[in-house]
Amino acid sequence: MREQGARLRQIAVLGGYTHHIARAVDRLRKDFNQPLRIENIARELGMSVSGFHHHFKSVTAMSPLQFQKQLRLQEARRLMLGQNLDATTAAYQVGYDDPSHFNREYKRQFGAPPMRDVERLREVAKIGST
Repeated sequence: MREQGARLRQIAVLGGYTHHIARAVDRLRKDFNQPLRIENIARELGMSVSGFHHHFKSVTAMSPLQFQKQLRLQEARRLMLGQNLDATTAAYQVGYDDPSHFNREYKRQFGAPPMRDVERLREVAKIGST
């Protein structure tokens, strides 16, 4: 009945699925650069595809594909910043087959094309370290 009641009801509704989704999240983190096969993951967890989508989104607030995309883009950003990779190389390393698709998704996620974003982050880091 109190403020935490809604959260407790949500946990109860999710029931035994939270640990399944945690396993799926771990797998997506480990294999983020591999093609996503929702059917295989759902089957391994003993869930239907629609049930897996529903429970994944209720736990993470994202679809499995959105989650994977976010992991890939963040890793690509890290590679470009930390290893001085160009956008195309980073895109291939994180699992993209099409560099222009990567560039569009990167810009949508971070607000600027990959190399412009990385240059901006480096400038901010320089200013912050002086």
